[in-house]
Amino acid sequence: MILSAVALLATALLLGGMVFFAVAVAPLVFTRLPPEWAGRFIRQLFPCYYLYVLGLSAAAAVALLPLRLPDALAMAAVAALTAWLRQGLMPRINAWSDAAQAGDAVAKARFDRAHRLSVVLNLAQMLAALVVLLRFA
Repeated sequence: MILSAVALLATALLLGGMVFFAVAVAPLVFTRLPPEWAGRFIRQLFPCYYLYVLGLSAAAAVALLPLRLPDALAMAAVAALTAWLRQGLMPRINAWSDAAQAGDAVAKARFDRAHRLSVVLNLAQMLAALVVLLRFA
């Protein structure tokens, strides 16, 4: 009962936070702040966002492990992917963004491709969290 409540809470907070960031925070930052501030702000926010996603998905995975193995594995995959996004892809995206702003056309293409990948993977993580959450119903 307690593990189920922890898993439900962690998964709900995970999905809610991810959706809020995607539909409210990011669009507001880029529509309300000057472009030079928006990029800097988002760069500071993303490491915190990824820690939020990593912590909640890992907590959900641990709580789900003795209850529902497939859901635990899904949340563990979200956590592992988040660790790679934060530590592997995000630094590259930042470097390519800097180089693109300095006029490097190759870096611009790499940034665009990596950014699209991060968006698609984030949507896949949200879908995984949604599926796990719906299985509580």
